Amino acid sequence: MLTRDEWMSHDLVGLAGLVAEGQIAPRAVLETAIREIEAQNPRVNAVVVTAFEEALDALDARVEAGDTPRFLGMPYLIKDLHAPVRGLPLSNGSERFKGTVFDFDSTLVSRLRAAGFGLLGRSASPEFGLTLETDSAAWGTTRNPWDLERGAGGSSGGAGAAVASGMMPAAHATDSAGSIRIPAAFNGLVGFKPSRALNPFGPHRGDPNHGISHEHAVAVSLRDTAAILDVTAGPDTGAPYFTAKPSTPFEALIEQAPRRLRIGLVTTRLDGKPIDPVCAAAAEKTGRLLSGLGHEVEEALPDFDVQALTDAMIRVLLASLAGLFPGAGELGEEELAGLEPMTRAALRYSRQVSLSDHLQRTAVINREVRRLAAYFERFDLMVTPATATPPLPHKSLPMTATDLDGFLDRLFELSPFTAPFNASGMPAIVLPVHQTPEGLPIASQLIGKMADDALVLKVARQIEVASPWRARPA
Repeated sequence: MLTRDEWMSHDLVGLAGLVAEGQIAPRAVLETAIREIEAQNPRVNAVVVTAFEEALDALDARVEAGDTPRFLGMPYLIKDLHAPVRGLPLSNGSERFKGTVFDFDSTLVSRLRAAGFGLLGRSASPEFGLTLETDSAAWGTTRNPWDLERGAGGSSGGAGAAVASGMMPAAHATDSAGSIRIPAAFNGLVGFKPSRALNPFGPHRGDPNHGISHEHAVAVSLRDTAAILDVTAGPDTGAPYFTAKPSTPFEALIEQAPRRLRIGLVTTRLDGKPIDPVCAAAAEKTGRLLSGLGHEVEEALPDFDVQALTDAMIRVLLASLAGLFPGAGELGEEELAGLEPMTRAALRYSRQVSLSDHLQRTAVINREVRRLAAYFERFDLMVTPATATPPLPHKSLPMTATDLDGFLDRLFELSPFTAPFNASGMPAIVLPVHQTPEGLPIASQLIGKMADDALVLKVARQIEVASPWRARPA
């Protein structure tokens, strides 16, 4: 096994390189990750289901069969939300659904498995991913490795805390309103939400919440982000729509310098209201860096109704919860048993949404996304802060709340920058470019045109090279 210092000095691609060079056996890599999970998880509570022996046995069988893909033995966690893994319980962060087991892998998981990843368990999520902190009655509180008194973000907070604490260099994450990017920002990591349907979402889902929901990863490096995307991207059989992947691997594309770009810079909320100065400073710093790299950077707000778009998107998303309990009429106590107060409020709301209201909200999304997209007729990319605040103290947006409208208002007050790009389907990445005076990570966000993932990743790589960050706390 590797020492912790050796382990922390490598990203996922680096570890795979050590195996390819014969410097370490793939089983030793997986065993090192297991050791780190056992050492770090009591402190941060990021991993809620483990499958250590199953992963080791699967690895041994592949080695014995002579099946040695590039990422053989590389450790990975799958988020406890929306991602079936054959034989691995999936609770969606809910006490009610603990122990639910599927007999198949999602397409994305099957591609990770085929590439050799050792699936060591599940990372924590709040119940149904409904909040931006990872805390649940089912699994408890996930803590931020940079400051244990603060949350790890949500809803992929388990993935963020696992990677930031050094359990492994990257982990699976999902994003319906910022759930990859917020934990990446709060944990000092790279968090990329690809273009809509670049990654597959079947076979258990067709259209994931009207294209609002996405899957990918949080990671310590851009090359890990790109390499994992090369493994997973591309349509699965029967997909209703997809974004085509480029013919050149993303891992190679990120090393190609982009042309001189026109970049729009936003340092306030998207409606022009101020945010915490340290978060604005992260975007300003990114703008200066990009200007120094030769790009044309101009402060400019997009012209769209961010409140209307965000409200319509989140209510379309919440309406999808009605499918959990098919039928009509009020939900009874038996149906709501074992669910947290905010989940109950969201489910009750979902059952009351009329078809007319739902369709009108999809029309609002269409209208405002087209207005937002017009920004990219003028600019190649947009830079914004990642969040409006530094990492939050625990219980800043608890699932014990019962006022749904107040809960949603507070959610988008704390995180106003991510959800619009779920609605638009555009690629968006957060990069940990800044820190508070206390040393907490602060990120900026880079957004591109729909299907322009390669350009977003290229420029993110430029930033990483020009201004390296410390991806994990000391």
